[in-house]
Amino acid sequence: MTTIIDGKQIAKDLNAQTATRVAALKKRDIVPGLAVIVVGDDPASAIYVRNKHKKALKLGIKSVVRELPATTPQAELTQIVMAYNADPTIHGILVQSPLPAGLDEQAIVAAIDPQKDVDGFHPLNVGRLFANLPGKYPVSCTPRGIMTMLATLPMHLRGKRAVVVGRSLIVGRPMAAMLLNADMTVSVAHVHTQHLSDLTRTADVLVVATGVTHLIKATDVKPGAVVIDVGMDRDENGKLTGDVDFDNVAPRVAAITPVPGGVGPMTIATLMQQTVDLCEWSEQRGNN
Repeated sequence: MTTIIDGKQIAKDLNAQTATRVAALKKRDIVPGLAVIVVGDDPASAIYVRNKHKKALKLGIKSVVRELPATTPQAELTQIVMAYNADPTIHGILVQSPLPAGLDEQAIVAAIDPQKDVDGFHPLNVGRLFANLPGKYPVSCTPRGIMTMLATLPMHLRGKRAVVVGRSLIVGRPMAAMLLNADMTVSVAHVHTQHLSDLTRTADVLVVATGVTHLIKATDVKPGAVVIDVGMDRDENGKLTGDVDFDNVAPRVAAITPVPGGVGPMTIATLMQQTVDLCEWSEQRGNN
């Protein structure tokens, strides 16, 4: 019997924990603060930012959305980031991607205080993750959310084989690092990998994040595997679907995430969780 991993319910449970933590902080007159900077008028970004804002307010988190025109120069955007770095009421800073042409996204991310880098994209935090350093630091939200989902399953990751299809800095690479840090044997592949199916069929845990509709078919998975579909694609009828051919893959595997309702809700829930983490860590540093 295949387990359909209910990302909505897991996110709901995580949000309830986050709300409890926020309430405890507020009793001490501490309010976690999240600043989201969005440049330009990308429609998908607008929807995503609006959802983040609504969820933050619902959980009791202070949410600031700074909307800037696409013509905003690099220097001005950097100054805005630096102002939030210096603002003690803001604990997490996020610059919504993609940025308009002409802006250096890597330089903007590097300008964020690593201790306020709620997306986990700052080179310092990426390095900490890949080095598996101890301590408290933010990491990429979607992979962290996936690790939370995997923890709900009755399986031990240690010693098992994972294959990550996708190599983005947002999902694929940090996902591979987290699975490796969990003592799995990890392979990273992508859409240009030769004989991809030969590799994906070895996976006890298969994570797919390519943006290619139904890249993974039933013959590409190991029977009994756990399949995590990060894709958010549209099929020929305009229906939201994933990178995995869900209908044909699901009967072969032990557990699988649906699209929608799988990984998607976990990303925003994890962002809120990490905002509260940053707030709590800030308080701990202040008290030491």
